[in-house]
Amino acid sequence: MTERIIPIAEARYPTRAPFIPDNARPASGLLSDRRGRRLHDLRLSVTDRCNFRCTYCMPKSVFGTDYQFLPQSSLLSFEELTRIARLFVAHGVEKIRLTGGEPLLRRGIENLIEMLGQLRTPTGAPVDLTLTTNATLLARKAKSLRAAGLERVTVSLDAIDDAVFRRMNDVDFPVSDVLAGIDAAAAAGLTPIKVNMVVRRGVNDSEILPMARHFRGSGHILRFIEFMDVGASNGWRMDEVVPSGDVIRRISEAFPLVPIDPNYSGEVAERWQYVDGEGEVGVISSVTRPFCAECTRARVSTEGRLYTCLFATEGHDLRTLLRGNYADEQISAAIAHLWNLRDDRYSEIRSDETAGLRRIEMSYIGG
Repeated sequence: MTERIIPIAEARYPTRAPFIPDNARPASGLLSDRRGRRLHDLRLSVTDRCNFRCTYCMPKSVFGTDYQFLPQSSLLSFEELTRIARLFVAHGVEKIRLTGGEPLLRRGIENLIEMLGQLRTPTGAPVDLTLTTNATLLARKAKSLRAAGLERVTVSLDAIDDAVFRRMNDVDFPVSDVLAGIDAAAAAGLTPIKVNMVVRRGVNDSEILPMARHFRGSGHILRFIEFMDVGASNGWRMDEVVPSGDVIRRISEAFPLVPIDPNYSGEVAERWQYVDGEGEVGVISSVTRPFCAECTRARVSTEGRLYTCLFATEGHDLRTLLRGNYADEQISAAIAHLWNLRDDRYSEIRSDETAGLRRIEMSYIGG
């Protein structure tokens, strides 16, 4: 198969320098956008690299051996990431999730976690600090991550059947090693662990019930994510989406479920509990039941671009401000201005026309 080579991220994705308003007010911790959605969650991408080639995220046909990832000099340093995070926390962010690519590939990630762990919200509360991983390095790093201050992990696992999982990650990585990583994380206290499964019809939807059966009673929270049209490289088609309602029906036929309340306003996963008390499952329904009206997430890419939507077509260059002669107050004002202008609702207006837009890749800013 002929590889499609995409240039490095910096050349591929449009961006623009943020506007810095004059006489901006100090951060109040209550920042909201045009639709009244407050800023609550920040996803920080720490690397654009991953050691998996999942077909729905980083297929080999695009991210092949000749793919040019960002040079180290382009990545935000830990000090820059912490500075950005501190400004977002002042604006109301209470939860920070480290993403990638695969974030555990970033050398010294524990140092960043320790730095972020010192942040406090305007009320003096510590920031909720989490990380999403494919678990390839988790067994080795779980103890050091917890010691650094990480609170929880979310593990991506798209099948419990080894053959299906190896086909999906496309690097022949075994399920057993992911499960070993989950066990190590649980032993280290990185709980409750969430296990995310992206469901694609005809690829791994036969794994819905086996995954539910495996994690029932484990204390871990299994979540099913609808196959989304993130980026332009995953070959998304609507007929490959398994609606979350179908997922819940399949599981409930074997293990009855009842809905439960969200943990907080703006939580994207709908929560369900086994009637017999054997745990919880969740569904994330960005395609069939959009939750744009309650989305409270901002995303910063590994080289410092702010994206106000997972399906964004452009970002805003915060790195220029970080590495220029700009004070915290100016960068804070630029962030506030961008969020105040936010009007994103892609999943609510999804169509054949919008699906054809060239959007940011999920591997670049995290899911």
